[in-house]
Amino acid sequence: MKPEEKLLTIKLIHTIIWVFFVTIIFYVLYSGIANDVTIYTWIAIALVIGEGFTLLIFKMFCPLTLMARKYSNSEKDNFDIFLPNWLAKHNKLIFTTIFVAGVIIVIYRSLIN
Repeated sequence: MKPEEKLLTIKLIHTIIWVFFVTIIFYVLYSGIANDVTIYTWIAIALVIGEGFTLLIFKMFCPLTLMARKYSNSEKDNFDIFLPNWLAKHNKLIFTTIFVAGVIIVIYRSLIN
């Protein structure tokens, strides 16, 4: 496989995983707002926390970003994922904020029910 094909494959996989995590982050928020906290809510929370630990282990970089770096010397924040550059740049801040808000609401709903 050529280097550009490897980078394209990594970008595609990275984007699919990103969509998965964004979906479950919004699911956590929805669960709290709708007062529909289930075992799936807690599984989603655990998965996102697991992703957070992965990022901590890799010094706040996704392992796929580190793999993609072998095939690109681009300075853009979106060189390794199919996102607009501004979103790739602020991704962690935006979705961590949404996730934390969702978890706070879920915990509140769980305590008052």
